Amino acid sequence: MLHASPKSISIGLLILRVGVGCLMLTHGVPKLLNYTTLSQGFADPIGLGSQISVILAIGAEVGCSILLILGAFTRLAVLPLAFTMIVAVFVVHGADPWKVKELGSFYLLTYVALALTGPGQFSVDHCCLGGRKATGGSEQAG
Repeated sequence: MLHASPKSISIGLLILRVGVGCLMLTHGVPKLLNYTTLSQGFADPIGLGSQISVILAIGAEVGCSILLILGAFTRLAVLPLAFTMIVAVFVVHGADPWKVKELGSFYLLTYVALALTGPGQFSVDHCCLGGRKATGGSEQAG
């Protein structure tokens, strides 16, 4: 039976983190650039008001995506991202057909997987926290 090496697993996690983080930035950066316009009429799916809702979405989609790309505070960074996708899939698009919910569901599953695995050894978390704690205990430090 073939087993992946810790290095190849970490390369896979790096590709996943950077890829998904960059893809999510394509949703967040336009919100950031159009904040003034969006804050007046942004969806308010959980009753916090349009301004707070767009700020939270930008914080997750831009701020947390940057942390994810870097592999910094990865397990914490994916929590707002996952919450944003839960709201998008089940509240904002709850009545929509599956095709509309599919992308948000993919992001959500990816964030859950990264919360469970950690960022891998090619991350700020690994460099600053050490291997076992930052990567979920599957690798030796160093």
